[in-house]
Amino acid sequence: MSTLADLLADNTGLSGEAADHLQTVVAEWQLLADLSFADFLLWVPVDEGDFVCVAQARPTTAPTAHPEDVVGTRFTVAEHPQLARAIREVRICREEDPHWYRDLPMRREAVPVKFGDTVIAVLSRETNLAAPRVPSPLEIAYLGSAADLCQMVADGTFPSPDANTDVHTSPRVGDGLIRLDQTGTVVFASPNGLSAYHRMGHESDLLGTRLAPLTRSLIRDPFDATEVSHRILDALDGKPGSRTEVDSRRGAVVLFRALPLRPANRATGALVLVRDVTEVKRRDRALLSKDATIREIHHRVKNNLQTVAALLRLQSRRTPSQEARQALSESVRRVSSIAMVHEALSMSVDERVDLDKLLDNVLPMVGEVATAEAQVTLSRTGSFGVVVAEIATPLVMVVAELVQNAVGHAFSGGGPGKVEIIVERSARWLDVLVRDDGKGLPPGFSLERADGLGLQIARTLVESELRGSLSLRALREDGTTLDGAAGGTRRVAGTEAALRLPLSRRL
Repeated sequence: MSTLADLLADNTGLSGEAADHLQTVVAEWQLLADLSFADFLLWVPVDEGDFVCVAQARPTTAPTAHPEDVVGTRFTVAEHPQLARAIREVRICREEDPHWYRDLPMRREAVPVKFGDTVIAVLSRETNLAAPRVPSPLEIAYLGSAADLCQMVADGTFPSPDANTDVHTSPRVGDGLIRLDQTGTVVFASPNGLSAYHRMGHESDLLGTRLAPLTRSLIRDPFDATEVSHRILDALDGKPGSRTEVDSRRGAVVLFRALPLRPANRATGALVLVRDVTEVKRRDRALLSKDATIREIHHRVKNNLQTVAALLRLQSRRTPSQEARQALSESVRRVSSIAMVHEALSMSVDERVDLDKLLDNVLPMVGEVATAEAQVTLSRTGSFGVVVAEIATPLVMVVAELVQNAVGHAFSGGGPGKVEIIVERSARWLDVLVRDDGKGLPPGFSLERADGLGLQIARTLVESELRGSLSLRALREDGTTLDGAAGGTRRVAGTEAALRLPLSRRL
């Protein structure tokens, strides 16, 4: 089964930022499905005005409208006119009459997914009408909250790009849901939400109480109490919140997450999701200990690599041969680059690395080597983003080797120069260009026959570890001589190394 990133890459020309936004929507939409008692399908427009379903979510609170897998299904505008209408009118569109699908009556609504000023996809909310539902306070509160959140999706304000939501470990609708009005007063609390507060020590009902001060009074640690209270108040002010875990005075461990409700930019209150994780926390302690052990291993590997780099640096200072000193200096740089990756992993809780921050620390080491022989300026355009540990080390090594190759060979005459790293990330690919304005490639150059150690290392890592492609080419050959006469020697304006590697299955 293809991933969402694969399907977006195959069927759309969305930018990496737009594709990331759809990934965030899909990460959040189980909340929408459960609150709506409905299935959610994510549709993207393709050629000829058709739509392709690229993701699907089923509710845990109601029977599904789609027992079969719908991902990959293609609909025309005639088969689902509300999809095109939602994009055209930039609003939620609902069918007037129930729709029959494979002998099941369902109601369909189309919710435009707005990113910036553009609608990039449509959510289809499809409710199974075969199972009759009796209106209850819980159902009314759930549907009202779902309507507000869907409107925020159409507004482009949910999910928030600035929120660190930890949605995979956050409380779900079934764990416990509390709705607040604009003043922070509880207007609805689900049975599980009320039970969580009972285990924290609150004996009476929640309706009509101010949740922020009540929650603050139930938490043991005063700093945690202040943080949770502020998260609830921030949600009332429209600020997205992240998951927070606290210990109550009664010993219960509870997860909190507060979500602002601002449909059409109008404050209507907030949702607070709560979950009692006391027993789960006990079982997770062993896993937390394992994660801490892995981070400690990365820390020790980093220390050992730094020791190796120091020994190589010491050996370089005692070596009389200039060629040997240069080789040892390059080895110090390579070992130090790997050490920096392990240092980043030692501080990561999910084995992922912010490559922009890491390379901003690695590349100055290359620049320091360059400035001894020439005035070379290094610059970066674009973002590498966050990558998994599996590819962090080889990717850092390859980029560093390509930059070192440009610095060391393009400006060997000692003159000033510029090396630019251009990064472009899409749903499927990471493209990196290392471009210099130096003397260009030698005549008859072939990457496959190049005997330079740096290029050999880069080629090996790209082919064996990154499963990508690497090429070197002259930037410009205009057919003019150095003095401007036509014909003769070609003028070359530098070299460009092009790296492309697939991301969709590994990020």
